[in-house]
This record gives sequence, structure tokens and C-alpha cells, in this order.
Amino acid sequence: MEGFEVAAWLFPVMFAVAMFTGFVDSIAGGGGLVMMPALLATGMPPHLALGTNKLQSVFGTSMACRNYWKGGLVQVRENLPLVALAFAGAAGGSLLVQQISPGVLTYIVPVFLLLLAGYVIFSPSMTDVDAQERLTRRGYAPVAGGIGLYDGFFGPGTGQFFTASLVGLRGHGLTRATANTKLFNAATNWAAVIVFALGGKIIWLLGLTMAAGAMLGGYLGSHFAMRHGARVIRPLMIIASLGLTGRLIWGWFTS
Repeated sequence: MEGFEVAAWLFPVMFAVAMFTGFVDSIAGGGGLVMMPALLATGMPPHLALGTNKLQSVFGTSMACRNYWKGGLVQVRENLPLVALAFAGAAGGSLLVQQISPGVLTYIVPVFLLLLAGYVIFSPSMTDVDAQERLTRRGYAPVAGGIGLYDGFFGPGTGQFFTASLVGLRGHGLTRATANTKLFNAATNWAAVIVFALGGKIIWLLGLTMAAGAMLGGYLGSHFAMRHGARVIRPLMIIASLGLTGRLIWGWFTS
């Protein structure tokens, strides 16, 4: 496709990578820290890497969301209008990224990720105890739409941004925020997949092979998070946020 030939060895390798990233993503987000560099290292053009990554990611995120929902941690009905806004934002971002370069964000996002890591480390609210909400659902609407737009346009750190904002602004406990993040992430990923598919920017066979690995990783990771709660989610969020920051800063000097 578009000058890129998928070698046979990529299928088992990328299945394994997707299983790992699906596990991490279902708990703390940040799977793109590993997946996008892995796809680009194959020589895949960036737009194909973005689309194929979204395809595999949506299956892992949806599996994690299903498990959290079955565990009683996802509030679908009350979040549906916010999810719709995030979906619309991601669709707009996915259209936008195919027209212009997202390179400017590589200089801005590390700052936000460092601030987020500091918030997770020092905030007393990063526990499984629900707190007083600072924003109503209506007040949170621009936040949901804005993060959705960012996810469709660029992506790294989206899970952390949703989780931290649900804790800090909506008063969710950390495990419940992580669970509802998967609902938002599933919506934004589906929006991006639809747009990238319409633009012919997905390698389907490889992406669906990776999706099987992501689903397995998402299944295992969501069960692990529900069993261990904030004591495992919090440190993994810190590691993922700092890892993403380091990866993006490294890109400044190697691009």
C-alpha cells in the first residue's frame, strides 16, 4: 500500500507489541509511547502508521471498556453527551491532521505531560476515593471535546489527560476515572478509525492482527487494574507520563 510492503515477520512481532501496549494502555494510557515508534521503525509512512495504530488501539480500548463496564465502573448513560463531543472532536482532529503537520505539538505536549506527572505525584486526590466535583457534566463538555480533538490530531497522553481531568475536575476516584477514560478513548479512537479508513490510511490485515493482541492485552490489563486499584494505576500513570515526555523530547533532537 502506497509503496509500503508488509513483511511476513511483522505480523507476530506487532501482535506481541500490541498485546503489551494494550495491557499498559488499559491501566495507565501511554501505549502509543511504544506502538507509534515501533510502527515507524518498520518504515511505514507516518499517515499509515497513525491510521493503523488507531485501528488496533480501538479494539484494545473497547475490550478494556467492556471489562470495566462489567465491573460496574463505567457510567455510560450519564457520560453519553460528553462521549459524543469527544467523538466529534476526534473526528475533526483526524481530518485536520491529514491536512497539516502536527509537529508543533511535539514542543507543547511534553510540558503538559510533565505537569500531569507532577499532579499525579503530589495530588492527594489521586486515590480511589471519590471527591467533590469542581465541574458539572455541562462544564466538563469543552474539556471532553478539546481532549477528543487533540487525540484525533496528535494523540500521545490522551488517556492520562482524560483520567487526570476526571479526577481533578469531576471528582472521580482514580480507578473509576481510569474506567471512564476507556469509554472516552474508545469513542475518540472509533472516530479516528472512521476518518482514516475513509482516507485510505489503514493497513487492514496488519492492523487487525495487532487488534487481536491489543484485545488480549486490554482484557488482562483491565482485570489487573480492577484487582489492584490506585496503588498500581498511580505509579504506572507517572511512568507513562514521564516516558511519553522523554520520548517526545528525544524526538526534538533526532528529527
